[in-house]
This record gives sequence, C-alpha cells and structure tokens, in this order.
Amino acid sequence: MVAAPAETPETHTLSSIYIASPEGDTGKSTIALGLLQMLCATTARVGVFRPIARSTSEPDYILELMIDHTTADLSYEQSLGVTYEEVHADQDAALAEIVRRYHEVADQCDSVVIVGSDYTDVGSPSELGFNARIAVNLGAPVLLALRGSERTPKEIAHLAELCASELATHRAHLVAVITNRCDPDQLDDVIEALKVVDVPAWSLPEVPLLVAPTMAELLESIGGQLYSGDPELLQREALHVMVGGMTAEHILERLWEGVAVIAPADRSDVLLALVNAHEADGFPSLAGIIMNGGLEPHPMMAKLITGLEPRLPILTTTLGTYETASAAARTRGRVAVGSQRKVDTAMSLMEQRVDGRTLVERLNITMPSVVTPQMFEYQLLARARADRKHIVLPEGSDDRILRAAGRLLQRQVTDLTILGAEGAIRRRASELGVDLDDATILDPSSSDYAEEFAADYTELRKHKGMTLDRAREVMTDISYFGTMMVHKGLADGMVSGAAHTTAHTIRPSFEIIKTEDGVSTVSSIFLMCLADKVLAYGDCAVVPDPTSEQLADIAISSAQTAQQFGIEPRVAMLSYSTGDSGTGADVDKVRTATSLVRERRPDLLVEGPIQYDAAIDPSVAKSKLPDSDVAGRATVYIFPDLNTGNNTYKAVQRSAGAVAVGPVLQGLRKPVNDLSRGALVQDIVNTVAITAIQAQSK
Repeated sequence: MVAAPAETPETHTLSSIYIASPEGDTGKSTIALGLLQMLCATTARVGVFRPIARSTSEPDYILELMIDHTTADLSYEQSLGVTYEEVHADQDAALAEIVRRYHEVADQCDSVVIVGSDYTDVGSPSELGFNARIAVNLGAPVLLALRGSERTPKEIAHLAELCASELATHRAHLVAVITNRCDPDQLDDVIEALKVVDVPAWSLPEVPLLVAPTMAELLESIGGQLYSGDPELLQREALHVMVGGMTAEHILERLWEGVAVIAPADRSDVLLALVNAHEADGFPSLAGIIMNGGLEPHPMMAKLITGLEPRLPILTTTLGTYETASAAARTRGRVAVGSQRKVDTAMSLMEQRVDGRTLVERLNITMPSVVTPQMFEYQLLARARADRKHIVLPEGSDDRILRAAGRLLQRQVTDLTILGAEGAIRRRASELGVDLDDATILDPSSSDYAEEFAADYTELRKHKGMTLDRAREVMTDISYFGTMMVHKGLADGMVSGAAHTTAHTIRPSFEIIKTEDGVSTVSSIFLMCLADKVLAYGDCAVVPDPTSEQLADIAISSAQTAQQFGIEPRVAMLSYSTGDSGTGADVDKVRTATSLVRERRPDLLVEGPIQYDAAIDPSVAKSKLPDSDVAGRATVYIFPDLNTGNNTYKAVQRSAGAVAVGPVLQGLRKPVNDLSRGALVQDIVNTVAITAIQAQSK
C-alpha cells in the first residue's frame, strides 16, 4: 500500500550506504541508480555523494545521473568530494576534506548514497582500502559491487572473500554484495557461491544494452558530424557495428536490429539500400549510417536522400574504414542523463533481482511519516507491478505514448496493447530506441475483433437507432475500439487523451462501460503530491456545475478513490462559508450535499460547508470548527463546481510546486483515464499505473 500522508515530518537518523568496488567496469552506476530509487520510495530526502571525482577534465557523468534522480535539493558541486590529484598529494588531507564536504550534504538529507571511486586513475588494490577508510570515517556501511563477466562463480566468491577481508582490515562494515554483469545462465550459481561472505548477495546479468554506445557517443568518438537525419535519434543505442564492405544485397542479408553500418559515401548503392531498408517492412530498424573517409555523396545522390527525408541519423567522418571501426569498437556506452532506456533497464534489473526490502532493512532506515512526490510515484509503480493488469493505449501514433509504453514494459509495471498500424508503430518505436517486443499492437481497421465489437455495439446502442453498418464505422475510432476492449475484458483499463480531447476519450465510456452500481455521476480527482503529503481534489475535470446529489456522488467516489491510493479519507465539502456562518444557494447546495453523504455513508468523516483554510490549516480550524474531526486535517477536498476546482488545482500546482497526478476518472464500472494533451512521458506512466491499481480493486 502507498503510505498514508501525515501532517508533520519527523526527525530521522541519517542512513547512508557506501558503494565500493575493487576494480573498474563493474556497472556501479546501475547498482547506485537502483539503490537510489529504493531509498526514494521510503525516505523523504535522499542525496548522493561522490568522494572522489571521476575526472577533472570533464563532468562526472555518474554523479550527474544520480543527482537527476535524488530528492534532496543539492547541487553538483555540493555533492562532490575531492579529485584524484588531491588524494595522491596527501591522502589524510583529502580524507579530511571528504569528511567535511560529506557532512555538509548529510545535514540536508535523510539518506545518502555514496558512490565510491571508479579506478579511472591508476587502479590498484590499495584503492579499495582507501574507499574502506572513507566509508568508516563517514559512518556508512559498504555495499560491495563486483564484476562477474569472464569469471566463474567460484572466482567471484574468491574475489568477494578477498574484498571482505580488505574491508574488515579497515574496520568497514560490509552490508551486502551485488555482482553485476554476470553470465545470465549462472545467476543462481553466483548467489550460491557468495554464501561464503555471510551477507545478503544478489546477482545481475550482463545486458549488452547498458554498454552499447549511442549514435551521439559514436559521433563524438569518430570526431564526426551529423550529415542528415533527426538529431533526437542520436540518443538511440547502436547494439552492433558493421563495416559495409560488400555489395548492397549482401549487406542487407546481414543487417541486425539497432546496427550502425560503416560505409564510404561513394557507395551510392549501399547508402540507398540502407536508407530504404530502414523504412521498409520486413527489415531491421537501423541505429544509423557512418560515412567514412571524408567523402560526401554524389550531388544527385545527396538530392535523392534529401528528397526521401530520412529520419535515420547519417554521420560523416574523415577517418578511414579501419580507424572508424576501431574507434566504434572502443566506445563504451554510459548510463547517463538522457539515456532513458538504459536508466529504465538498470532500474528494472535492480527491482527484479535485488530484494529491496531486505537491503533497506539492513540500513536501519526509519520509515518516514511524510509522502513526497517521488515516494508516491515510485510506490504507484510498485503497487501496479505487484498485480500486473492489462491496459490499452489507443494513441499509438504519439511518440510520448510509445516512450511511456517502453518504460512501463521495461519495468514490468503492466501488460499493454497499443492501437494503430503495427508496422508504423514498431518502426517508430525502434527509431526512438523503445523496446515494444512485449506489447500487443492492434489496428482497429483490420483487427479480427472489429466485426464482433461492431455487433456488440449495435446491441448496446440499438435503443438509439444504431445500425451494424454505422457501428462498423464507429469501431474504427481508436477510443471506441479501446473502450470496447475494456468492456469485453480484453483489457483491464484504458488510458488516452494525449492527442485527443477529454470528450473523445470518455464519451465511449458513458455509452459502453457505464457507471458503477449506486453511482450516477462520472467525475474525477487529481492526486496532489505536495512536499510532504498527498491530497485528493475533486472534481476538477468533468462535471461543470454539479447538483447537490452529484456533489454527494463526487464526494463518495473521491473518498473511495483516495483510499485506493493509501490516503485516509477525511472529506471537506468546500464553500465560501464555514459551518452555519453563511447563507445562499451555493452554500445551501454544499450543505445539502454534505447531509446526503452522511446519510449514504455514515462511516465517512465529512465536514461541510467549509472553507479551504479551515479544512487544511489546524490553527484556522481551531477557531472556526474546534470540534470537527475533519477541519484542519482534511485529505479529500470536494470543490463546489468545475470552475473553482480546475483553477484551484492549477494554482496549487504552479504556486506550491505540487505534482498533480490525474485527472483520475471515477464512477465507471471499469477504469478509463484521460490524459492532458500536454502530458509528459512520466505523466503517462503514472496514469497507466493508477489505472492498473484501479483495475486491481474492481
């Protein structure tokens, strides 16, 4: 369950963990990122600290990545300790400076993930010893990160014993071991072998994607330029690199998904074949083309490529074939800011392979009394993942939907069906570096379900004069097709609206799914994630001017929805007047609605009419309604009309920096949710998770 929000934060004892390794290339960033997310789910202010900078000549990409996912308000400079040069000059002075800077970070955090050195300078066994000294001086237990590639389980266990001994020599406390980059077939064997170190141990498989360079990283390594194509697609990973030194037809035979092909620009047949293969059904989607040798295509070929308008990145470099291939082979991809697919893959690995509860318990972390936006979002995904549901996404032509779908599938939050032309969707997803292999893609215009849905819709709407021919036409509409999937049990819920109006999304629900028993009003709430708690606001999106009966429906539905998400419902029926102090039609409407709620749900804590300040502020409540169980402690806020609700949620969102999750539709027999047309990818991910949680309770 999502933790219930509390009124005031408590003081916590700082809990930190030091990630150390005995060598480079352990994939420590994957472990650190996953651990950071685990802590963000249970701790309000999580920071990161890097005792020794990876480089003095360029920003530390691991630190940049970690800061991007922390919940403490710390800058890059604040989170950094010393340089390798300072360590070499005077270890004791460097250690003292590390301790000083760490405590400046710790003063602003509840938990800190400390990411040890990377062996980027002169790696030696003594470096682990120095990391152990740092950990002891910072009072942080050590999570040991090992590299499993090219090692047997026995060799990994032997290395773990040596490292444990080294840590013990310096009196560092080993709390757990994670071996990354293991042979996928030996994961359980590695865990069994690591029992010799007598601490919890986990293993992560080698995932080629995590070390695959993006086209942007290849562009930098070859000193090249973007000749043509969509710059956004430079973030796609090149999973393979191939030298196209043969004829076009033989190159086409050897293409792989995500391959980057090196070929000189004067091979017009090869360039044309590759550009067209990338767009054609039945051929893999390429990561890019690298034109080597400093040549450019013949003017007529350049004109033809320009006319084709390929989105595929085409790079140029002055390097020869051998030098280009060598540079590409040496380029190692990074899990860095902007590498969303790698970030999601890393988080998914840790979520699937590491028992987060056990690890967090070993850190003796006090459970917080607050709920931050990051904690709430993380817990939404965790709850949805615990009982996976099937959600349909009708807008398969929208890049945001495809990116969100990739993240949901990668982290195993839900099963998905995406509507649209399968070939076009899969090609675009591949271009974006989004893996939709586990998604079902249906085209409403050609689906085997189309005729069945049309017949069912005709029956549902025959009282409105619906004919089968007209129903067939209606079922080509993605919203109607997706809603019918939910109605028929082929999906547990639907999320739409990124590219369509609210009416287009929810009208089919009124016609097909209809309202729950005992509820006559479909309404909505926004889950408002403030700095330290989550509140529910309803209705801010659907009913313009509700009657007293509709307000009562909205209040009861909102209380039920809030409870689904771990919010203890204390309902405030809002008005411009509190208690018996005001009169007028608007106040009377709220007063009547409050009475109806108490009559229908005597178990609910409800107060109304009540002003917003009296509902949320204990000091105001004490003077206006001192005997109320809701005043000053309300968690569910029911607005008297859409004008008030919509403006209030937006004012709080913008002025207080709240994260507004929603609108969450309520009152339907099965969950359908609407997106804002300005929705970000994370908004879509959250809404799908919410829809899945709603489906769990149906």
